[in-house]
Amino acid sequence: MVMRYPFVPLPQRGKLAWPNGARLALILTINLEYWDLIKDTDKPYYAGGPSILPDLLPGNVADFPNFSWREYGQRVGVWRMFKAFDEAGVPASCTMNAKLGLERRAVVDAVLERGWELVAHNHEQGDLLTNYAFDPAGEEALITNSLRIFRETTGRDARGWLSCSLRGTPRTPEILAKNGLLFFCDLMNDDQPYMIQTDHGPIVATPYSIEVNDFTFFQRRGLGTDQAVELLKEQFDVLYAEGAETGMMMNVGLHPHVMGVPHRIRALKEFLAYAKSFEGVWFATREQVANWYAQNHADHIPVAAS
Repeated sequence: MVMRYPFVPLPQRGKLAWPNGARLALILTINLEYWDLIKDTDKPYYAGGPSILPDLLPGNVADFPNFSWREYGQRVGVWRMFKAFDEAGVPASCTMNAKLGLERRAVVDAVLERGWELVAHNHEQGDLLTNYAFDPAGEEALITNSLRIFRETTGRDARGWLSCSLRGTPRTPEILAKNGLLFFCDLMNDDQPYMIQTDHGPIVATPYSIEVNDFTFFQRRGLGTDQAVELLKEQFDVLYAEGAETGMMMNVGLHPHVMGVPHRIRALKEFLAYAKSFEGVWFATREQVANWYAQNHADHIPVAAS
């Protein structure tokens, strides 16, 4: 099985005209994630991202440095980030593990109080969908259960999905469309949305980015705060310029235990101020982008192209 979406190079597409003449749809994603302290396994426990210490412990041994580093984001870092967004008057698009909704209710309530977007983000950060690559029923059960908990903890149905660590399977869009979801975020192959065809109808791809991502900036590449600001501005400037010809999309991936620490929060504040200084920037949610694109994609990439 493969995902069914068209390969249409950027120059061969129709013009993408965002609402109100915007040049750039800017999606600022805060990933709200919960990791189990221990797993019932003696294999190394990959907790959904780089470790703060390099030597992974087996899952059945508590790893307090890595667990508490991530928990810092829930206890402190995310509130610093919420304050930065509030001061800028800009909404965030938040992804949420089902288990975070059960274990860290205060964080979910803070997002709901602000009227921000919540996107389903698996059940628990260390249980990747690729664990079910050869277990279709297991993958569908995990997704269905995650969506049920999402509904029970937020009071709303999930409209979109981002897999933990972007590790979905070729079946994932099919399962999501079967459950009535509108958009899917795992793919990183474009600066514009596009349609994925499934046996249960189309689903909108709203690409994520592992490049424009605080994990990559700080943990994988070792950038400093000033360097991260410059990278964000460079990405924005090129896409904004290209947006004069056809609407573009920029996603920024953020994690409370990475961007929410005191010596990095300035990068977020400075970039928000920078982006706000331009006209024609749509501070959008993924659902807004997906809804608009589902209604207008025929002028961009017709379904026949697939």
